[in-house]
Amino acid sequence: MNKVYDLEKRSYLFAKDCRFLVKALPKSLSNIEDGRQLIRSSGSVGANYIEANEKLGDKDLVMRLKIARKEAKESEYWLRLLKELNTNHKERTKELISEAFELKNILSSIINKTSNKK
Repeated sequence: MNKVYDLEKRSYLFAKDCRFLVKALPKSLSNIEDGRQLIRSSGSVGANYIEANEKLGDKDLVMRLKIARKEAKESEYWLRLLKELNTNHKERTKELISEAFELKNILSSIINKTSNKK
């Protein structure tokens, strides 16, 4: 997977790839429920990042970035669960876990830099 450096686009691709993963999984009760949660949290990373860019002030910016980071952490959680139960999709799931982790770290870095400006 080639890295995209536009965070808005990168978070969009992450959400899209999570949806493709969920679509490919066998239809079991746990996959359906965990997949729904993953779809929500993965999409929320980018949505909150976009809202952060339309900030109403520094406090709003940091709050939205923290929400986006929280959603990246949550996505990582759902992906880890899905990985354990879907051995046929382990490699793809590992890639998405890595991307969720990287998004979380990028957002943390932005939060720290923004908070230190004050």
